[in-house]
Amino acid sequence: MSPRRRTADPVLVPERLWRALELRHAGAVDSLTTDHLERRRRGEPHPVADFLFTYYRSSVATIRRWHPGPGIILENAHLTERVEWRHYERASLHGRTGLIVDPTSVLSRCGPRISRAREVVEATASRPGAMGCFGLHEWAMLYRSGDDAVRHRQVPLRVSHTRIDEVVDRSRLRCTHFDALRFFSEAAVPLNEDVLTRDAKVRHEQPACLHSGMDLYSHVADMEAGAPGELLVATLVAAFDAREVDMRSSPYDLSAWGLDPIPVESPEGRAEFVAHQRGWIARTQALRARYLVAVRTLESTISTSSAGTEQLPLRREPPRTAARPPR
Repeated sequence: MSPRRRTADPVLVPERLWRALELRHAGAVDSLTTDHLERRRRGEPHPVADFLFTYYRSSVATIRRWHPGPGIILENAHLTERVEWRHYERASLHGRTGLIVDPTSVLSRCGPRISRAREVVEATASRPGAMGCFGLHEWAMLYRSGDDAVRHRQVPLRVSHTRIDEVVDRSRLRCTHFDALRFFSEAAVPLNEDVLTRDAKVRHEQPACLHSGMDLYSHVADMEAGAPGELLVATLVAAFDAREVDMRSSPYDLSAWGLDPIPVESPEGRAEFVAHQRGWIARTQALRARYLVAVRTLESTISTSSAGTEQLPLRREPPRTAARPPR
């Protein structure tokens, strides 16, 4: 992707204000991740939350870092530990100095990932939601496989293997998400309505899919400093919510974790799952729109050529530590 010249001047944010935004971001991430970190220290797995930090491989320390996105100078940030962070450069506006995100640096490192994600997100956003999968991917992963194929070994099943096979046999598998289908049992793969491949994701992703919406968190995280922190938190919250619905609709018994099942093996459970999907479509389509705006902003911003700013050498000065966000 080739960034284009930005026509508007950057905005300089006073230190007091951006420090408050930074603290708010850290607090929001902490509220979502503190329990996960404490369980990890105890070596205690969690069948719902752990997925977001193993499958997506984003560390809590990384997502805890707030970024304003491009076009914003953080006053006096060059005097803080942020001066050591990737993708920032020193800039001055009207005699006031700070750090600004360098979009050229972001695109140089992350551009191919952003291009691939944007293509999928744009295609997904253009489609209506296909409500008919009923979250049966976890059932398909266990279809005709026996105890050896159980993926969450610390979690008991709430139905028998015989019942799992019956539910799959009497259903139409309509998974549209390749990264879910690739975990199907060998016997379940040919039962899926569509043949899915990684290269064809742009043709199949659709906005009713829980996992397609969860992937927005990964796409935003892949923008690194190019993504506004508020968007990162919004997609992380959505991913937590979707993962809970994802596992509640599975054959596993999550009562020990305080979660009631969505019994998609029944008409009532399927109606409940579809109701969740309707809300999920509206929620994630709004997040897709915000993501695409963030990508376009990143591509169209060249901070080094913005009118009215002076780019300065990024001298490493001793950072001030008094105002660092709490851990």
